[in-house]
Amino acid sequence: MDKKSEAINVEGMSCQHCVRAVQSAVGALAGVDHVEVSLERKLVTVRFDPAAVALPAIKAAIEGEGYTAK
Repeated sequence: MDKKSEAINVEGMSCQHCVRAVQSAVGALAGVDHVEVSLERKLVTVRFDPAAVALPAIKAAIEGEGYTAK
């Protein structure tokens, strides 16, 4: 299946702990094979298999860590 990349704006991240929390939560989802978090740009770039995981589930994982995904 083709991989898809999405950039998600995330509000509320302020430190490296935030970066690790988001990377861990999103990276643990089945179908996600790459997560890059930019604290400076407040941006999370995710590469995933849309047949295995949907974008709303990725955003829910981010929000489950206490951040706002847009």
